[in-house]
Amino acid sequence: MGWLGVSLVVRWLLGWGLALRLPQLPAAVQEPEGRQVSLLIPARNEQATLPHLLTALAGQTITPLEVIVVDDHSSDATAAIARQAGAEHTGSLSVRVLQPPPLPEGWCGKTWALHHGVLASRGAVLVFLDADTEPEPGFLARLLERHRELGGLVSVQPYHRTERPYEQLSLLFNLVGLMAVPLGPGCGVAFGPAMACSRADYDRAGGHAAVAGRVVEDWFLAHRFEAVGLPVSAFIGADQIAYRMYPGGLGEMVIGFDKNFATAAGEVRWPWMLAVLLWLSGLFWAAWCLPAALLGWPLVGDRSLLLNGLIYAAFALQLLVLTRRVGRFRWINLVFPIPVLFFLGVFVLAILNLERGRVQWKGRVFSTRSP
Repeated sequence: MGWLGVSLVVRWLLGWGLALRLPQLPAAVQEPEGRQVSLLIPARNEQATLPHLLTALAGQTITPLEVIVVDDHSSDATAAIARQAGAEHTGSLSVRVLQPPPLPEGWCGKTWALHHGVLASRGAVLVFLDADTEPEPGFLARLLERHRELGGLVSVQPYHRTERPYEQLSLLFNLVGLMAVPLGPGCGVAFGPAMACSRADYDRAGGHAAVAGRVVEDWFLAHRFEAVGLPVSAFIGADQIAYRMYPGGLGEMVIGFDKNFATAAGEVRWPWMLAVLLWLSGLFWAAWCLPAALLGWPLVGDRSLLLNGLIYAAFALQLLVLTRRVGRFRWINLVFPIPVLFFLGVFVLAILNLERGRVQWKGRVFSTRSP
C-alpha cells in the first residue's frame, strides 16, 4: 500500500473516531417536577409545525407550568393556529400566545422573541424549543433530569427527519456539524432547537439580550454561560427528539445552511476543524476516485477499478453507519459525490456572504460580522 492508500485509511479511521463518540441524551432515572418549568417556543411562519409540537407536548410524561408561544410577527396564521391547537389538543397544558414589540435595530427575530418570552414567563426553569421540533413522550423528563444533574445550560441536537429527496442533500451538513464540535457534559457547545437552564443562570449569563444580534444565538449564548463560570453540556437527540429542517424547498435549505456556515464557521475550535477537514479530504477523494477511474479523468495513484471501487465502498459504508443516529439518510449515502458537490457549493456561497457581510433569513437581512 502506497502513501496515498495509507493516508486514505487514516482519514477513514478518523471519521469513525469523530462520529462514534456522539453521546445520546440519557434516560431519566427519576421523574422530574414540571411545576416550575416555563417552556418557550419562538415561532415565525410556523403554521404547519406548531400543532404537531403542541400535541407532542401534551403527551409528555411531565406537564410544565406553562407553554408560551412567541409569535415573531408571522405573516401566516401561526398565532391563530397556536391558540386553536392550545385550546383543542393540549388538555391540561397551559398555552399562551404573545407577540413582542416590533423588532428593533441590533436584534435578531429569534433572540427578540425569546427575550420577551422569558420576561413574560413565571417558571424557575426555562426550556426553549424550536417550533419545528418533535419530542417523544419522555424527552422533557430526560432533558430536565440532565439539567438537574449538570446545571448551567443543557441542550440537545434533534434527529433530522427527511421526507423529500432534496432533503437528503443535507447529509454532510448534519454529520459535519456534529463531528466538528465536542459533545457531552461540560463540552461548551449549545444547540438552539432544545435547551434548558435555570432562570437564575439565564439572568447571570445575560440572557438573549447578551446575544441580541447573533443569528446563531445558541453558540454565543453558550459562550456567555461559560464566561460567568457556568457549565454548558450538549447531547444528540437520536430517538428522543426530531425535526424536519427546511420543508419549504431546496432554496430554503440552501439559504438556511448558508446562514449557519457564514455566521458560525469561525466558532469551531481549530483542533476539531483540522480533524474534520482531514476526514473530509478523504471523503472528497473517494467521491472523485471511482468516477475518475471509470471515465478517464485526472487521477493521482492507481487507476485500478477494483481498488478505487473498494475506496468508494468503504466511505459509502461509513456514511451509512455514521448517519443512522444523526438523521434519516439512506440512498444518498451510496451516491455521496452528490451531497459532496452540494456541500462545496453552499460553502462557496457562504464565503461570498461573509465577504458581503450579510445574509437573508425568513424575510430579514442579518449581518454576518460581529456586532
